[in-house]
Amino acid sequence: MNYDIIVIGSGPGGYVTAIRASQLGFKVAVVEKESLGGICLNWGCIPTKALLKSAQVFEYLNHAKEYGLSAENVKADFAGVVKRSRDVADGMSKGVQFLMKKNKIDVINGFATVKPGKKVEVKVADGKSTTYEAKHIIIATGARSRVLPNLPQDGKKIIGYREALAMPKLPKTMVVVGSGAIGVEFAYFYATMGTKVTVVEFMPNIVPVEDEDVSKQLEKSFKKMGIDVLTNASVESVDTKGTDCKVKIKTQTGETIIDAEVVLSAVGIVSNIEGIGLEEVGIATDKGKILTDKYYQTNVPGYYAIGDVSPGQALAHVASAEGITCVEKIAGQHVDVIDYNNIPGCTYCQPEIASVGMTEKKAKEAGYEIKVGKFPFTASGKAKAAGVPDGFVKVIFDAKYGELLGAHMIGANVTEMIAELVTARKLETTGHEILKAVHPHPTMSEAVMEATAAAYGEVIHL
Repeated sequence: MNYDIIVIGSGPGGYVTAIRASQLGFKVAVVEKESLGGICLNWGCIPTKALLKSAQVFEYLNHAKEYGLSAENVKADFAGVVKRSRDVADGMSKGVQFLMKKNKIDVINGFATVKPGKKVEVKVADGKSTTYEAKHIIIATGARSRVLPNLPQDGKKIIGYREALAMPKLPKTMVVVGSGAIGVEFAYFYATMGTKVTVVEFMPNIVPVEDEDVSKQLEKSFKKMGIDVLTNASVESVDTKGTDCKVKIKTQTGETIIDAEVVLSAVGIVSNIEGIGLEEVGIATDKGKILTDKYYQTNVPGYYAIGDVSPGQALAHVASAEGITCVEKIAGQHVDVIDYNNIPGCTYCQPEIASVGMTEKKAKEAGYEIKVGKFPFTASGKAKAAGVPDGFVKVIFDAKYGELLGAHMIGANVTEMIAELVTARKLETTGHEILKAVHPHPTMSEAVMEATAAAYGEVIHL
């Protein structure tokens, strides 16, 4: 069968790309080897948020007295929590199935390999294969958990994020290796559910891509929860012979061994580019990524790559934006290239983290003279009333022109607040304009205005 566009992979990059292509009038097919929605919807973004919500509700119930309420003998049904998470993911996957039908997109199940001449070979479980042709082939095969040589995942004692989403029982102890978004989200979830958690991070700060003030605040909040945090540390080996794992950890003061029922490897991801025919077609790669131009075409005309297989940030919303940009360019529309310096990052542990643009350190390194404003949620009426005073909003402006260089938040619901500052940066809004935009009271979001006021020496509530 011939198509205008074949998309390989149906994650938030692939299925969004397919829908936009269909809207633009193209005849479209999507190839998926597993479940529609990809890792994000089935084994990533969505089910983890369901787990985290259950943990948050459990945490509220355990602190009911602080709200003048009584909730006694509150217990966590771990199997029920996992089932809810899986049900949410399954429901969302069915939603994508509906969207495929609504937009008249053909779904081809099987493993796809790109071939020369703008062809895609799809193999199914019984080994049979069918070849399809398209004018344009878009690779959106995503990524998987990175496996380190000293942390070989067996799916039981040393696990990745996928196993962490659906464990048969709640472990008593866990070591989380890596403190990026995946690591800290699972650390919060399991610690809240009752697991004794130790986080091991190789860098000097947890969530190392974030502003240092954010990292320090999260470490403080985690320690208050009872999570042990080891920075400047590395896992040297894991002995899985006994009932528990013996985790050998190298720190600045020497080596230590921690017993843990489970070790979660959360040391990043690796792109799924092996065995999909890139070499045969001649598609160029570098450092595990498919090389593309600014509109996501590879070095071979008619073949494109978006999402985690391309060099941009490995985030669901980036993959979706790249796919839309790609097919709109194919359709001949005038398309603005994506500004990768204005991509928001969100982490959904408690307190949540959200950021966009430069950290304070990066702004100084870039040579800017800066104004920095910070407003703590301890001074926020809404945060105090809600019982969530941990965290702050921090904003960084260019002192000369008032340009918003970066924004960094940690606190309850800040992932819902960051879009204001992404939009502000897109519109080249100045600090003065943010300050004079009246924010509603009492809200968490007025901390953005207050932090901006702090940067300009006009803060009222500090």
